[in-house]
Amino acid sequence: MDFRTLGRTGVRVSQLCFGTMSFGGDADETTSEEMYRACREAGINFIDTANSYNGGRSEEILGRLIRGHREELVLATKCFNPTGKDVNARGGSRRHITRAIDESLKRLGTDRVEVFYLHQYDARTPFEESLRALEDLVRAGKILYPAISNFAAWQIQRCIGIQDAHGWARVQVIQPMYNLVKRQAEVEILPMAEANGVAVVPYGPTGGGLLSGKYEQKQQPATGRLAQNAQYRARYGEDWMHETAGGFAAFCKSRSVHPVSMAVAWVGSHPGVTAPIIGARNLDQLRASLDAVKVAMTPELRAEIAALSRTPPPATDRLEEIKPNQV
Repeated sequence: MDFRTLGRTGVRVSQLCFGTMSFGGDADETTSEEMYRACREAGINFIDTANSYNGGRSEEILGRLIRGHREELVLATKCFNPTGKDVNARGGSRRHITRAIDESLKRLGTDRVEVFYLHQYDARTPFEESLRALEDLVRAGKILYPAISNFAAWQIQRCIGIQDAHGWARVQVIQPMYNLVKRQAEVEILPMAEANGVAVVPYGPTGGGLLSGKYEQKQQPATGRLAQNAQYRARYGEDWMHETAGGFAAFCKSRSVHPVSMAVAWVGSHPGVTAPIIGARNLDQLRASLDAVKVAMTPELRAEIAALSRTPPPATDRLEEIKPNQV
């Protein structure tokens, strides 16, 4: 396991980040512990969760698992999504953010988290309101590094501009969606992050299972996120995406590499990416993601894989400016 610097923090994190969205949901406590132990044995020190995952159960289980070695870990959690029925138990207001971090720290059994994400953009709340709340949490020592997930590039840049203008702690980490069939991040988000020295920790490197190899044949499996989750079916429902998944599965088979390992390695090989987030429902699923560190992802191999998918147009939409080897 290699280690990389997290943005401009000086903190070193593993080249893979373990996401615990399945904890307390698809994975019971025993299975969660098995996966956690496997990640620790593989050298992972970067762990991601959120207060909304399975009604807080993910944080609770993770909190029990980290006891005794908390200081060896870089922990990330998030807030925005509803945590209760109350109309204000959500969003990016100072009220919700300050309550959310206290509840997360209690569930995790720690005095602070290294990375704290605004999970979604809140159109009702001015950037200044949310960012000042994060600044207060930094000064209180409850979070170390402000972070953002699922924002557009211009929104992230606007946040950084506000923080710089006020002398507040800067956004150090972002978490966009990125994989072989979801490459919009290449257009503006990844270049913006590189220009600002911001760490990028992408989620969904296997496209919700689309790139797992299950879709090489026309007969699709009856289980899994794409079969059972309407949100993922909408996200990955276009025909060309499934055609790409089939071509990618065949490509991996011809090279005797598990598609999950290849998909994760491809995302991690982008120069702007710090650590892809891996996750699973059980230990067998997880092993293929952990094996991504064994894939020798050369620029040539990355380009071959990229050619299986659609390259998004540049921000100017001038298609003629895309170079043949641009990925």
